[in-house]
Amino acid sequence: MIPDPTQPWGVAIDYAGRGTVTESGHTVGVRLYDNTLGGPLDIDPVTGEYPAVYVTAQTVENGGNGVQLRGYGMTVVQPTHGRPVLPDPAAVVRAVTAALADFETRRAAFAALCAAWVPVPDPGPEPTPEPAPDPEPAPAP
Repeated sequence: MIPDPTQPWGVAIDYAGRGTVTESGHTVGVRLYDNTLGGPLDIDPVTGEYPAVYVTAQTVENGGNGVQLRGYGMTVVQPTHGRPVLPDPAAVVRAVTAALADFETRRAAFAALCAAWVPVPDPGPEPTPEPAPDPEPAPAP
């Protein structure tokens, strides 16, 4: 993935930290968030640092009969020296690369499972039994 140099994180993101990129024929959803509860960014009293920023990526491909194959990737950008995290386009690249690698790993595992599982062939319809012969009538007395 080549980051967009006009965007701080290398990808256009909306107000909620969501973006989308297309890579290797897959549409990858990207999300940026921190571990605060939506309030202003404050220094953590325990660590003395601002919160880390999580960059996640997910790709989903749909198949027939409701089949879905997914790939996930995540990277964490840590703050340093008591300063907030600065945008890092390389973090998005790492998350997207991890999601695509995970997708490929799952695809290969799924293909191996399908190759190893041989369904039992349908035996076909059961033959109809021959009707039993009618018993011969008893002679009249």
